[in-house]
Amino acid sequence: MTEERPWGKYQILYEDETCKIKKITVHPKQKLSYQLHKQRRELWTVVEGKGVATLEGLTTDLFPGKSISIPKETKHRIQNDEDQNLIFIEVQTGTYFGEDDIVRFEDDYGRVEKND
Repeated sequence: MTEERPWGKYQILYEDETCKIKKITVHPKQKLSYQLHKQRRELWTVVEGKGVATLEGLTTDLFPGKSISIPKETKHRIQNDEDQNLIFIEVQTGTYFGEDDIVRFEDDYGRVEKND
């Protein structure tokens, strides 16, 4: 199953009750929302292209073969500043993997919820 997003797309490669594995493509000059998850951890491994990951305000350059671990409840995002696609594998572990386990803080596509 492939799911289109404003920044690119993702494909679910594997899913069971203990983990979910996605192949994520971020189009050139695009980025995911600055977000966190309450019920899952993520491990990102870049397989193609270059990107910049932000975790709790600190940035790390990513390139093929480089991985970054994202603990639960850690603000994070990835962006592609290059002219080619950024592709990475995301391994989610935790207790729940639904797309509604996203708390957005910044988003270029107007998807930030207002928390009053």
